[in-house]
Amino acid sequence: MPTTHEANATWQGDLQTGKGTVSLKSGALRQAATSWKERTEGTGAEGATSPEELLAAAHASCFSMALSARVAKAGAPATKLEVSAKVTFGPLPGGGNGVSSSALSVRASAPGLTAEKLRELAEDAAKNCPLSKALEGNVAISVQSALV
Repeated sequence: MPTTHEANATWQGDLQTGKGTVSLKSGALRQAATSWKERTEGTGAEGATSPEELLAAAHASCFSMALSARVAKAGAPATKLEVSAKVTFGPLPGGGNGVSSSALSVRASAPGLTAEKLRELAEDAAKNCPLSKALEGNVAISVQSALV
């Protein structure tokens, strides 16, 4: 059965100097500040987030769930998966700005799993997790994996 998830955003002012907030219906994120400066510089110095940082969080968590399922099915349930996603935002070759890539990286603790098998499973999860499927054809997705 399909589920619907909700987030809400507000914005005040123009693009360059305006400020906004984003909240999740679940309450897990409330009134998080957003700004064009954070979006284009990505320093985190203002304590604000960006759509791309939120996309990175979504992609990392989606991938971790997909990889967890594959690792368990391979007979070596992970005791821990540490996943990061680095989403790149900037000028696009055809003009304008946009998301060009999402680079996933995982450090896995999964007794009984070889590095080669982890790489195979990570590549499959990176290609087939629901967020990757949503990005497919628009965003370059890469994955690196390592056993710890």
